[in-house]
Amino acid sequence: MTTALDATSVSIEPFGIGRKIRRRLEEIGIRGVAVTAGVFVVLSLTFVAMDGLKLYWQRFLDGLANGFIYAAVALALVLIYKATGIINFAQGSMAMFFTFIAWVLSRQQSWPVWLAILTAMLLSSVFASGFERVFIRPFDPANHLPITIVTIALLSLIDGTAIYVWFADPKAFPSPFPSKPRQDYVDIFGARVFYATLGIWITVILMTIGVTLLLNRTKIGLAFRAVSSNLESSRLVGVNVGRTLQFGWALAAAIGTLAGCLVLSDSRTYLEPSFMAKSLVFAFAAATIGGLDSLVGAVVGGLLVGQMQTMIGGYVHFIGSDLVLATTLAIIIIVLLVRPSGLFGKVRVERV
Repeated sequence: MTTALDATSVSIEPFGIGRKIRRRLEEIGIRGVAVTAGVFVVLSLTFVAMDGLKLYWQRFLDGLANGFIYAAVALALVLIYKATGIINFAQGSMAMFFTFIAWVLSRQQSWPVWLAILTAMLLSSVFASGFERVFIRPFDPANHLPITIVTIALLSLIDGTAIYVWFADPKAFPSPFPSKPRQDYVDIFGARVFYATLGIWITVILMTIGVTLLLNRTKIGLAFRAVSSNLESSRLVGVNVGRTLQFGWALAAAIGTLAGCLVLSDSRTYLEPSFMAKSLVFAFAAATIGGLDSLVGAVVGGLLVGQMQTMIGGYVHFIGSDLVLATTLAIIIIVLLVRPSGLFGKVRVERV
């Protein structure tokens, strides 16, 4: 027998689901995403009309190669921002330093490359955990200024140490991906994609899936999401905020180290104390355009920035490669004027 309450509940359930779906779409900024996709399609058709489909397809795949690297670095930035509300300005320096550690283990100690990379990721996690415990946790998480200053100080210290220990001479980093002696690329519909590029794509995709599962399927991951959502409420329900933030720093450091090693998997890039600078700038842009509090936004933003870098440099000849960074940042500023929280970022509403 169905009561009046049951009948009412059944009748309004579809509308409740509709509201949930609509709210979720609003949270991820579906309108901004749709507009961005529309602009990308229009520009793509224009570029194809200019120089043909084959060249566009090659540049599109090249843009993905850069975009996945920016996405990996942006993920590390977003993890810290979600937990603390600050940007870790030392993220690139930490990645650089422990990439040097991976180089030492692989080149000087003759370790297998992947074993050296995984060891460097583990060491970077331990370092970041200790740094958070000693230098970050004593400060009030709501007071961002001293924490920001501490990260800037760490940046200077790490950069100086790397130059003192390894000097500024460029060094070749061994690629973690296999290649054939005579043909180190694969043909995809007429475009060349190097094995290292394919390896970067697969690695970043697997890393993103792993981080998503870690944050959604584990106890520490759920605690991290709770702290990221509301720190005070998490503390009231018994979440150990200190250890949870420490986990976030460790995870971000490991991802950053992996991203640094992926940057060097391209034989055109050499290991030196400043090698992460350019990638970090584009990763900042990717995290900002995707939404500083969205992991999905970091990946999408990285891919978009990679495409903008490649397409602007290839098709807009009066800009070229020299001004592509400035132009990309200008486009991002325009996007943020329309949607300050980024494409996937949450719009924060404060009660007064």
